[in-house]
Amino acid sequence: MIDKVVASAEEAVADIPDGASLAVGGFGLCGIPVTLIDALHAAGTSELETVSNNCGVDDWGLGILLRDGRIRRTISSYVGENKEFARQYLAGELEVVLTPQGTLAEKLRAGGAGIPAFYTKAGVGTQVSDGGLPQKYDANGTIAIASAPKEVRSFGGVDYVLEESLTPDFGLVHAWKGDRHGNLVFHATAMNFNPLCAMAGRITIAEVEELVEPGELDPEHIHTPGIFVQRVVLSASAEKRIEKRTVALAAGVLPTAGGAGAGAATEAPTGAGSNQQAGA
Repeated sequence: MIDKVVASAEEAVADIPDGASLAVGGFGLCGIPVTLIDALHAAGTSELETVSNNCGVDDWGLGILLRDGRIRRTISSYVGENKEFARQYLAGELEVVLTPQGTLAEKLRAGGAGIPAFYTKAGVGTQVSDGGLPQKYDANGTIAIASAPKEVRSFGGVDYVLEESLTPDFGLVHAWKGDRHGNLVFHATAMNFNPLCAMAGRITIAEVEELVEPGELDPEHIHTPGIFVQRVVLSASAEKRIEKRTVALAAGVLPTAGGAGAGAATEAPTGAGSNQQAGA
């Protein structure tokens, strides 16, 4: 078997060219491949097309590539936490293909499984199927690029829209554990989109928190088999941020009308915390 471990994140992303398409794993700030994104940012790679559930926040994750004008086009689902994203989109600097979240997940999964397209009910009767959804504006605020109509077909008397699958040039993912053959295990919320991006990418690069030797991972616990992964890099000390911290109320503090106690924001997190923390 091939040892897929590379010495550094910089080496792992060195051959990603300008204009490449990237499937980037993670959910919010949970499980994003921040080490690989930082290395790509340092390399100066530009004109990128990203496929990701969201596009980071203003100063972290894909947000640093966006901030510096490195992303030309993005296919995303949830983009509401990035003010720079909104500014670029409305100013005509960024092309955005908004996609229903489940459809985006299936586009990646199907692409990795070799399925070129599929039918879904999501979006039927809306601009998703009918076309006309603004993808890019010009400097004057006029729609420069709008989505095209998609094929709609009836099965059992129910209409479905045809969606094409995605197979980006590269997949960038973050895993909890991985071995030298590229077998990966994800943790909790990081399971969202990371396995799908790993499948879909023509060349998949995985950063792992813990690198183990072949045979140490229980085969029944492996989420992504090594056949989908071409490169592995150790990222044992990557920063993990919490996008929205949820904390317990201090003892004796009553909730306010807004639903939080006066001292809640300064209390230490207890229990599961937020979903952005749980699977990082």
